[in-house]
Amino acid sequence: MSIVNSNFLRRSRCLETMESEEQRFNLKREVGIVGAVSFIAGTMMGSGIFISPQYVLITIGSPGASLIIWLCCGLIAMLGGLCYAELGTAIPESGGEFIYILRTAGRVMAFTFVFSFVNVMRPASATGIALSFAEYIVAPFYNGCTPPVLVVKCVAAGSILVLATVNCLSVRTATAIQVVSMIVKVLTMLVIIVGGVVMLIQGHNESFDDSFKGTNVGVRSIGIAFYQGLWSYDGWNTLNYVTEELKHPEVNLPRAVVIAISLVTGLYLLVNVSYLTVMTPKELMSSSAVAVTWGNKVLGSWGWIMSVAAALSAFGSLNGTFFSGGRVCFVAAREGHMPDILAMAHVHRLTPSPALIFTTIVSLIVLIPGDFQSIVNYFSFTAWFFYAITLSGLIYLKVKKPELPRPYKVPIVLPILVLIAAIFLVLAPIIDTPQIEYLYVSLFILSGAIIYVPFIHYKLCPGLLTKLTVFLQLFLEVAPAEKNL
Repeated sequence: MSIVNSNFLRRSRCLETMESEEQRFNLKREVGIVGAVSFIAGTMMGSGIFISPQYVLITIGSPGASLIIWLCCGLIAMLGGLCYAELGTAIPESGGEFIYILRTAGRVMAFTFVFSFVNVMRPASATGIALSFAEYIVAPFYNGCTPPVLVVKCVAAGSILVLATVNCLSVRTATAIQVVSMIVKVLTMLVIIVGGVVMLIQGHNESFDDSFKGTNVGVRSIGIAFYQGLWSYDGWNTLNYVTEELKHPEVNLPRAVVIAISLVTGLYLLVNVSYLTVMTPKELMSSSAVAVTWGNKVLGSWGWIMSVAAALSAFGSLNGTFFSGGRVCFVAAREGHMPDILAMAHVHRLTPSPALIFTTIVSLIVLIPGDFQSIVNYFSFTAWFFYAITLSGLIYLKVKKPELPRPYKVPIVLPILVLIAAIFLVLAPIIDTPQIEYLYVSLFILSGAIIYVPFIHYKLCPGLLTKLTVFLQLFLEVAPAEKNL
C-alpha cells in the first residue's frame, strides 16, 4: 500500500510541475468552410426528415399546413443561425449558449444551462438520433412488423459507443465522417425528390386536393408541430460550439450558416412534397419509417436502399451531435462549472476526450427509458427556453455594449423576432392542455441554480475531486487546454 501511495504522490508532483510550467495544449483550428457547412447541414440532416414528417402531419392535421410548418421552421433556423453568427464573432469562444449566457447573464444562469444541457438537452438529442439510426438499421430484418425495443436500443447504444470512440481519437476522422455522411444525405434526398417529381408528372397529386382540410389551429397543436419540425432543423447552431476550431470564424461562421440552412430548408420542403406525392396522408401518418415506406412504393424490391441511406444520415447527424456536445462540456469545465478533468484534452490527439466520455455515459443512461416522441418534446421545450435567454443576451449586448467589436452584425429586429418565436415555443405546449411532465422538466432546470451554490460557488469536497482528477488525468493521458482565440 505504501508503494502505491508513493507512486501516486510522485505522479501528483509531476502533474503539479507540468501545470506550474503552463504546458497546456490548444485545440487545433482544423475546420474549414467545407467542414463547417458539413457540420451544420450534416447535423441538421439526420434522423428528423426521415422520422418527423408523420408526427408533424398528425399534429397539424393537413398536408398544406404541414408544408407551411416546415417552411417556417427553416425560417426560424435561418434567423436564429444569423443571430448566433453575430454572437460567435463578437464572443469568439467555443461553447455555444453556455459561453454567451456566461458573458451576458452571469455564472448562475450559465451553470443552469450547462446542467440542463449535459443532463437533458444533449443526451436527449443524441439518444433520439441513435434510436432513429437503430430503427432504420433493423427495419429490413423485421419487414412488416415492429422490431423489438431491446434490439433497437442495443443497436442505438452501439452507435453511440462507436462515434464516441471516433471523436475521442481524431478530429479529422470525425470531420471526414461528417463530410461523407452529408454527401450520402444529399444524394438520398435527391433520389426522393426525383422520385416525387416523376410521380407528380404521372398525375399523383391527390394529397394536395383541398390540402388544408382538417387543419388543427390550436396553440398546443401548432407548438408541438413546430417541436417536431424544428427537431429536424436541430444543429443550426452547431458551429457556435466549436468556434475555437473553426478557421477564420469571422468569415466562415455566417457564410456556413447561410449556405447550410438554405440548402437544408429547400431539400426538406421538396422531400415532404415527394412523401405526400407518393403516399396518402393516411399512409404517411401510419408509417413508422417514412423513407422505407417511400422506398417500398417507388423502388420496389430495392426499397431497402432507403433504409440504409436513412441510417447513414442519422449516423452522420449523431457524429455531429457528439462533436459539438463534448465541446460544451469541455468549455463549461474550463470556466469552473464542471469538474476540472472535463476541461482537459488528450496530449497527443488534442481532442477533449474526458468531456466526450462523460457525454457518452449520460447519453447511454438516458437511452434506457427513452422513447422518440417524448424525447423530442422535452428536448425542444428545454432547448428553446435557453435559446430565448441567449437571444436576450444578444439584444442586451446590442443595446448596452454597442462598442463591442463585431465582425458580423444583424439588425436588432432579427433577435427580437426569434425571441418572440422562442417564447411562443416554450409556452405553446402548456397553454391549451398543461401536462405534469413539463412541470417536472421546469423544476429540473431550476434545480441547477440550487446545485450551483454548494458545489460550484463553495466548492464542496475539493480534496476528493482533486485526487480523482489526478488519477483520471494520468489514466486518460490528458492535460489542461488553453483557449484558442
